[in-house]
Amino acid sequence: MNKAFSSGLVWFRRDLRAADNAALFHALKNCSKVHAVFVFDTDILDPLPRADRRVEFIRESLVDLDAQLRLLAGHEAAGLIVRHGKAKDEMAKLAHKLGVQAVFANHDDEPQAQARDAQVRGALADHGIALHTHKDHVIFERQEVMTQMGRPYTVFTPYKNAWLKKVDAYYLKAYPVEQYASALAPRPEADRQPVPTLADLDFETTNLQALHIHPGSAAVPALLADFWPRIDHYDHARNFPAVKGPSYLSVHMRFGTVSIRQLAREALALTQAGNHGASIWLSELIWRDFYAQIMANFSHAMTKSFKPDYDAIKWEHGPHAHKLFDDWCQGRTGYPLVDAAMAQINQTGYMHNRLRMVVASFLVKDLGIDWRWGERYFAEHLNDFDLSANNGGWQWASSTGCDAQPYFRIFNPVSQSEKFDPEGKFIRRYLPQLAALPNAALHAPWAAKPMELAAAGFSLGRDYPAPIVMHDEARAKTLLRYAVVKKTAL
Repeated sequence: MNKAFSSGLVWFRRDLRAADNAALFHALKNCSKVHAVFVFDTDILDPLPRADRRVEFIRESLVDLDAQLRLLAGHEAAGLIVRHGKAKDEMAKLAHKLGVQAVFANHDDEPQAQARDAQVRGALADHGIALHTHKDHVIFERQEVMTQMGRPYTVFTPYKNAWLKKVDAYYLKAYPVEQYASALAPRPEADRQPVPTLADLDFETTNLQALHIHPGSAAVPALLADFWPRIDHYDHARNFPAVKGPSYLSVHMRFGTVSIRQLAREALALTQAGNHGASIWLSELIWRDFYAQIMANFSHAMTKSFKPDYDAIKWEHGPHAHKLFDDWCQGRTGYPLVDAAMAQINQTGYMHNRLRMVVASFLVKDLGIDWRWGERYFAEHLNDFDLSANNGGWQWASSTGCDAQPYFRIFNPVSQSEKFDPEGKFIRRYLPQLAALPNAALHAPWAAKPMELAAAGFSLGRDYPAPIVMHDEARAKTLLRYAVVKKTAL
């Protein structure tokens, strides 16, 4: 069969798997021989702390991807070429050196990635090389699901209904990469090197292994085998941080070590069979698509409020604001559920989804801190950080985003604690200094009877801080703060 190009290059980014990979499929189908590359982009890496779980996750996933490519090709000379430098420079140099006619990659709609891709496209064009990009990390993107007026959706429920109406086997089928794997070419001799170590990249080993977070697509089958039997109860179990409710697949979705088509295909089949838990999890996948298309169509929301009127809100500022924010970051607010959640993210790079809502609401509506401060903190600490979903979640909690909770809905951190961690199992796990308190005193130690605290050998202010704000007072202040947008918010 005659192919469009004699030689091509696949550029892996947030799609670190060989199976069911759109860019790899199109490259193999359209090129007689195909090389594969990943660039450790210094524009992304340089600002990061030297111990970053995400870099370690990526590095280990590349070891797995390299092995997958060699297995697919059926010879050890194939595999992944790895570069370390600025992607805009490295891609053009490598493509020119290899003599390829085309580079294939999967879409990334984050603004920084779009700017990078524009630079790479231009640099490749200088050598007469085309850049072809494809949809891979969502089911529907950009303008694929639109209103009857031909506009992007800004409210989730009608988007979800349109998504479900449009989805079918065509959109969920896997790309048969294996059929064309013979096109995988031997790497040049100089590039038949192992994936660089963390030390080679000037990074340090983290606690990823101790946390039992297993990178690479080889780890996914075990996670799925564990989750599918539990999905029946997902609608209920997902709300309780001490319960094994989530799928724990979010970091794999973020870095593309699992195909979103595979996950949606399984979830949709279970939903159609009447599994309510699966229908709720499928909704979470649709939320992911929803926020991705918000980013693609309303890029201003990545730095400003989706609803411009909300940029008029006067947030706390100055040293007082920075002290409140630091207490929130370090888990010193005096509200056990909030502080336990912050301990979780600081120690593990993960935070339970309900707790993400609780701590975001607390930062913005109890402490009066600009939501963008919290968004940045999550961006620095979450293993599964994804710009569109993180931004969407923070704007939802702060009522500044599309289809956000009303500004007057303010989570009570104590009632959230009593409802979703009633026995205090999660709190005790991350705040062992509170472990001896009885359940009744655990959720609001400042309100406990002195005898209860004394019996536990506990002293408020010594063993654990008093609340930095009182929720009822903070709530009243927040309602006044949001008064500037009250008319447009109703």
